[in-house]
Amino acid sequence: MVSQSSDGPSDTSQPPVFLTGAAGHVGANLVRRLLDDGTRVRVLLRSEDNNEAVEGLDVERVYGDIRDLDSTRQALAGCHGVFHVAALVSTIDGDDAHRRDVFESNVLGTRNVLQAARELDAGKVVVTGSFSAVGYDLDDTSTPTRESMPFYPMERTMPYERSKAMVESECWHAAATGQEVVIATCCAVLGGNDFLPSRVGRTLCDFANRKLHAYVDGGFEFVAADDIVQGHLLCMERGRSGEKYIFSTEYQTISNLLDHFQEVTGVQRPRRQIPLGLMLPFAEVSSYLLSRFYPSYPQRFTPGAIRLLQQCRHADTSKAKEELGFQPSSIRGAIEDAYAFHYQRDAIKNPRVKPPRAATTADV
Repeated sequence: MVSQSSDGPSDTSQPPVFLTGAAGHVGANLVRRLLDDGTRVRVLLRSEDNNEAVEGLDVERVYGDIRDLDSTRQALAGCHGVFHVAALVSTIDGDDAHRRDVFESNVLGTRNVLQAARELDAGKVVVTGSFSAVGYDLDDTSTPTRESMPFYPMERTMPYERSKAMVESECWHAAATGQEVVIATCCAVLGGNDFLPSRVGRTLCDFANRKLHAYVDGGFEFVAADDIVQGHLLCMERGRSGEKYIFSTEYQTISNLLDHFQEVTGVQRPRRQIPLGLMLPFAEVSSYLLSRFYPSYPQRFTPGAIRLLQQCRHADTSKAKEELGFQPSSIRGAIEDAYAFHYQRDAIKNPRVKPPRAATTADV
């Protein structure tokens, strides 16, 4: 059953855009951009979740669960244009209950959103995809990944990766029936409005608070929050149905990222580097024990995360640039935005850090 709050925008001349996942990092930035653009927005929330990201925003709030088709239908009724951002993001293998939760939230949830949008004639659906569910060159994992490369399931992969590959299958099935569906493929996100916070956001806070004493190197593609929001809007406006587009800002090694953190925060980066080959067996044991005995404890270095860092995968964003006009910004700016956000929320407790650049400018 869906419940709807009485708070919301007074202008009802246009049907609202429907957004799932507004409490998360991408969704929190997307909903703000839509509101800034004058778009009426309805967000689907779960009452038991942390929904701080939408507090004080002029949006329609409905409460339900995408895992329930009837609930999703009721929430979506009367909307036009759908951004399906919600997902259970996880880098752990977890137990049977965790894996089922990942499957139901990501795969069945996407199926329900697509079906409800199709039945209610809600228009184009833009689904947030994951770079980890896109394929790569098996002989050289650093070769830039393109959208046409199929997901490779013949090695150990995380339940989250497999679920997002299955999400794409749900989208292509819907597109084959004539429904307008586009996938906005997202890399690791950096930026503000990170309320929960994200894994990268927690790492930045730990770094600034001098709780990060060592690191493992490797590399991955990172996307600024503003850039992935731009990507979703471009997919809605210009994306071809049945296609996916990769959105990334820059490839970064962890060492490069820590250099940025040091310059932005004024905190000395850790000097001790743990080899990935040494860290992997430790992560296998610790993740197994934590997942079973302390499931709520945040895990930074999981076997899945280390494997992704080992691959050093790069992204080819030429399709998004040529077809949609995507123009990436810079990771440095995204890190500054993230730092300012967490600093202003008092998540940075170290009194010796540098004030954020925005705060310094405002004080002048």
